[in-house]
Amino acid sequence: MGELKILCKHPDSLKLFFQDMLAKELQLLARSIQRSESRLREFEDKYQLSTDVRRYENDEFAETLELDEWIGESMMLKRLRKNLDIYGGVKFVSIGSGNVLTSGL
Repeated sequence: MGELKILCKHPDSLKLFFQDMLAKELQLLARSIQRSESRLREFEDKYQLSTDVRRYENDEFAETLELDEWIGESMMLKRLRKNLDIYGGVKFVSIGSGNVLTSGL
């Protein structure tokens, strides 16, 4: 696990700031994932197909704006889940003389 160290005069305040910012980002990601999953279900229900980017990449479908939106939504969901995994793994640790803030990344 990587490590990030920030030197500052008020590490406890900065730690609280980053924890709050991270919590908000995690909530936003969770809501965005739910919306994206819902949109994908709508596409899947409408066309009675599962979301499978490989079929799109293999040119098994005629390209349309709606199909592009569907595939784009699928790609966005993948990125959102990756970011949730990355940010969800952040841990905050205070170490040393009290003026170093360390965050395992």
